[in-house]
Amino acid sequence: MPLRFAPATRAAILAAAWAVLWTSTAHAALFDDDEARKQINQLKSQSEARQKSIEERLSAIDAKLGQLDSSGQNRGVDLSQMIDSLRQDLAKLRGQIEVLSNQTETLERRQKDLYVDLDTRLRRIEQTQTQLQDKMSQGERSAAAEKQAYETALNQFKLGNYQLSITSFQNFMTNFSNSDLLPSAQYWIGNAYYAMRDYKSAIAAQQKVVRLWPENSKAPDALLNIASSQAEIGQSSAARETLRTLVKKYPSSSASEQAKQRLAQKK
Repeated sequence: MPLRFAPATRAAILAAAWAVLWTSTAHAALFDDDEARKQINQLKSQSEARQKSIEERLSAIDAKLGQLDSSGQNRGVDLSQMIDSLRQDLAKLRGQIEVLSNQTETLERRQKDLYVDLDTRLRRIEQTQTQLQDKMSQGERSAAAEKQAYETALNQFKLGNYQLSITSFQNFMTNFSNSDLLPSAQYWIGNAYYAMRDYKSAIAAQQKVVRLWPENSKAPDALLNIASSQAEIGQSSAARETLRTLVKKYPSSSASEQAKQRLAQKK
């Protein structure tokens, strides 16, 4: 009897092969990566073409077996050759399925690695954004507190609470040691001492402004206040020298104009 595959057996072989191929492509469909999807589609097309080729071969074998049934010639030799050919075809099909499965698993692992890497990067970006937002919030709170502390101390000066103003400005300089308002705070401390008629303390406070922040806009005003304090304690010569220094170092300042007027009056 010639070897025939029953239709159910033949269909089972093809169905098993197609199931493996379809499972591979079904996994590939889960991937979002364009390159991975492209490769999976290529593999699917290749597998479909190979399946079609196997089907054509099986059909040809069936046809040959039918011819043997009708002719009965050389049945043993042809039957042996067809069995060998069929075994080779099945072995090739298994090899193709195994290759496709391995390729799909490789793509799946690669896709998972991409997802893990992307997730890690997104987490880092989120952490960085959170840190930046926290820093911005802290910076905004610090700036608001700095402004309020300075204005509170200045308001005490305006209200005539000079000693409280001095204390408030000193606290401000301690709490906000990197503030751009430090020269102004020190200048108002000197002004508060002058208002309290503590001229020596006023001179010392304003000299600190000139020494530490000579390029600040408060420096010429501090020199003018020093000259006023020196004049109050009878140091007329020192006062005139301070005014000359003011005019020389800060000729474009408004304090320099006042210094020039005072020097002209004392001639």
